[in-house]
Amino acid sequence: MKVKDKIATFIFKTYPSSSWYFHLLPSAAGKVPVARCKMADADKYPEEPIDDNYDTTVSKELDLGYRLWNKGYMLTDDVSQWPEDIEKPSIADEYRFLRKYYKKAWAFNVLFRRLITFHNPFAEIYGFIKSRNISRIELFKNHKVYSDYNTFQSPLLASQPKVSIIIPTLNRYKYLKDVIWDLEKQTVTPYEIIIIDQTKPLDLEFYKQFKTPIKLIVQEGRGQWLARNEAIKQATSDWLLFFDDDSRVEPNWVEEHIKGVDYFNADISAGVSISKVGDTVPANYSFFRWADQFDSGNALVHKRVFKAVGLYDMQYDKMRMGDGEFGLRSYLQGFKSISHPYASRLHLKVSDGGLRQVGHWDAFHSKKWFDAIPIPSVTFLYRTYFEKLNVKVGMTSGVLTAAVPFNLKKYRSFLPLTFVLVILKLPIILIRFKKSWDKSSRMMQEGPKIEKI
Repeated sequence: MKVKDKIATFIFKTYPSSSWYFHLLPSAAGKVPVARCKMADADKYPEEPIDDNYDTTVSKELDLGYRLWNKGYMLTDDVSQWPEDIEKPSIADEYRFLRKYYKKAWAFNVLFRRLITFHNPFAEIYGFIKSRNISRIELFKNHKVYSDYNTFQSPLLASQPKVSIIIPTLNRYKYLKDVIWDLEKQTVTPYEIIIIDQTKPLDLEFYKQFKTPIKLIVQEGRGQWLARNEAIKQATSDWLLFFDDDSRVEPNWVEEHIKGVDYFNADISAGVSISKVGDTVPANYSFFRWADQFDSGNALVHKRVFKAVGLYDMQYDKMRMGDGEFGLRSYLQGFKSISHPYASRLHLKVSDGGLRQVGHWDAFHSKKWFDAIPIPSVTFLYRTYFEKLNVKVGMTSGVLTAAVPFNLKKYRSFLPLTFVLVILKLPIILIRFKKSWDKSSRMMQEGPKIEKI
């Protein structure tokens, strides 16, 4: 699954974003999502001119494609027809790209990393100096507007498709109540609400207060992919809408997901999330574009995707990145996923109940001091799908992140302390990282645990 001979994007894109889906190329034949615009197609986008200051043609194509992709143009191509010997961007082109689209500090960051890893110092310094006067471009201004979306009369909506809503829950009846009430108010009535309840003690009386029929699955084991996989197998609808037990949505939530996949002829609608009432959707998620992530707490998926790629990988159960791995696997097999700005949810991220009872705050923070970092499933994901550079960059960045306490990581003012904390914690960090690497090695020997339906 790894890209070796074909150029999917600039190599330096790896440093600020090592797990981006579009580093890789889908294996499917036919028109699949891409972030590259060939010169032959450039005339279709006169509003986004070609940057002729790059050294190579492929750099111009990748730059234009990256710009268009980030502005919401749904680029597709048959990558199986791309030649194997595509010319690679020069080092100077790589630095030009980095300075155009990322903060100035990234150029210094990458130069330092490449010099200490014994890359050609003359080529690196030349590329760095040559690009020194490049100004950063604001990617998300003047994005593509699909002006006819609001008036689009969806044939799929008119056909009244069956939608199964899937909600795992664990010790969150207090929040689940509001979730179900939101679903009862939907403009498109769900065909079934499947709740996989792993709570102990189980409260069957709780479910009697709702008008909407609920298909209840009582599960003895605990795990989010265990729960969702069982629900997928029992769902009787073609469309499966995944939701969390601590989220709130507007009455048009289901309708928007359906309308979106119909408008773009997509297989997956990846909704967006905010964490506070009144928050705005981040700029890069405020318009339609190809999705580069999959959130199992707010996503509509056609059942044909699961039939083709399999269920969620149980190697990730009780850990992290199971939804990211499924999204990446779906992308690699050519399925189209849209990032849907109007199918939004308020994700409360409550501290009690749910996955956090297992002990992981996020991919790089655990509640226990000597647990493996990154979470072994994250290391497993990198090593399974990505090239060595992505693995090195992703692991290094993650370990640096883990040195900062979870509750302080959002404050940029603490970044200068990161290196001090790394030095102080280095012996512990290395022990924890070795645990992660060893566990991921065992997972790789076992292979994926993906059930087919």
